[in-house]
Amino acid sequence: MNILVIGGTRFIGAHVVWQLANAGHAVTVYHRGEHESQLPAGVRHVRRPEAAMPVSSFPAELLTPAPDVVVHMIAMGEADARAAVEFFAGRTERMVWISSGDVYLAYGRFTGVEPGPVVPGLLNENSPLRTILHPYRDPNKPPGDFVNIYEKILIERIALSRPALPAMVLRLPKVYGPGENADLATVYAFRNHPQWLWTHGYVENVARAIVLAALSPAATGRIYNVGEEHTPTIAERLAKLPPSSVPDNTDPKLNFQQDIAYDTSRIRKELGYAELVQEDEAMKATVLA
Repeated sequence: MNILVIGGTRFIGAHVVWQLANAGHAVTVYHRGEHESQLPAGVRHVRRPEAAMPVSSFPAELLTPAPDVVVHMIAMGEADARAAVEFFAGRTERMVWISSGDVYLAYGRFTGVEPGPVVPGLLNENSPLRTILHPYRDPNKPPGDFVNIYEKILIERIALSRPALPAMVLRLPKVYGPGENADLATVYAFRNHPQWLWTHGYVENVARAIVLAALSPAATGRIYNVGEEHTPTIAERLAKLPPSSVPDNTDPKLNFQQDIAYDTSRIRKELGYAELVQEDEAMKATVLA
């Protein structure tokens, strides 16, 4: 298959490209050329300054050859999502969109963006979403700044609204691995909240989920949570990890009565997803690297 990856040179995207190429697919990566990570020799690069986030311009070169699947790793908000839909509608068989668990109402409850009662239990793909958009908006920053345009809820709405561009959405957990969150600050910093739950995912495992979705026509129109099969408490994680000097998170706005724990059974049942690397071992290897 011919697969186009938008933003595939760093962290998760690079692992997606490697896994697709190793499986024998022809991969094109559209990027700005500022991060030249080592990718397989056969990968085609289309470098343009316009590929910087938010990506709103796509050269015709991306359509020769026409991609069977497009994987958009770096859609940030409404405008760039609309630009991608307008360009690729009718020009590819399907498109994979990367979203986040911050779309859930539970996330708004945790951060204080959306006050209200705790959302109980595991979050599945039908759990309520935030009603307050742009959770990171900062009036002290320019209107076009990342924090002021970012909103995965709007991306999901746009992605799933165009019949001429069949789509699927993956809601990612907190991702870790060499190159990002490698100190596991998202675990160690919450040692004072030992019973809190936050679903994580090792970068290679998350990339595996994205690749499975890209290669599965049956995933069209579906939304999938990605992450651990079982989310341990902070205390359970720390019991298996070495000590760390990462400072505690003392943000008073955070509500640790609200867990951010996903039900990931849908992607496991429908697409046969399973971790390439067991999460316990991946965490230990990450912090000891």
